[in-house]
Amino acid sequence: MFHLAKGLYANWNRKEQYSILILGLDNAGKTTFLEMLKKEYSKNSKSPDRITPTVGQNVATIPVESSVLKFWDVGGQESLRTLWPEYYRQAHGIIFVIDSADRARLEECCTTLRSVVANEDVEGIPVLMLANKQDRDDRMEVQDIKEVFNKIAEHLGARDSRVLPISALTQDGIKEAAEWILVRLRRNKVNKPPLYK
Repeated sequence: MFHLAKGLYANWNRKEQYSILILGLDNAGKTTFLEMLKKEYSKNSKSPDRITPTVGQNVATIPVESSVLKFWDVGGQESLRTLWPEYYRQAHGIIFVIDSADRARLEECCTTLRSVVANEDVEGIPVLMLANKQDRDDRMEVQDIKEVFNKIAEHLGARDSRVLPISALTQDGIKEAAEWILVRLRRNKVNKPPLYK
């Protein structure tokens, strides 16, 4: 009887869990975004000066409101991008981080994002594009970034997508990004097997 009551209690108090991929070119600020997100919600994070480039993946589980978001920060070096499709099938959402100050790689960024959204395993899940490094003087304006990425958004069909300005370093826009993706995850709830380490 105890086990039945314990099981019912656990099921009643279970939080929805979603898996979210954090993708983008190397040096876009993906890991800094994840660390500042951890700081915003769980207070356990690395200082920005201790963050190193991701080789492989970083995984963090963060409670947000009544849900649990499991973030998979996957390395953005060109050699690691071939591994990204292995994660798509289990992802409930994708956050694609763009370096707003790196004009030279904007076309590479577009091509990379286009290949992500063209994958059939990504169909139907929300895609949030974050225009990072908005604190820098040499940044591109969000409107200019939106014009470039609206062409890609046409391929997203009815799927939720948006470009939001952030500065992972100063935490500006971090909470808004988490709230936006959580609303879309709940709205587009799809049963997918969980990602594992």
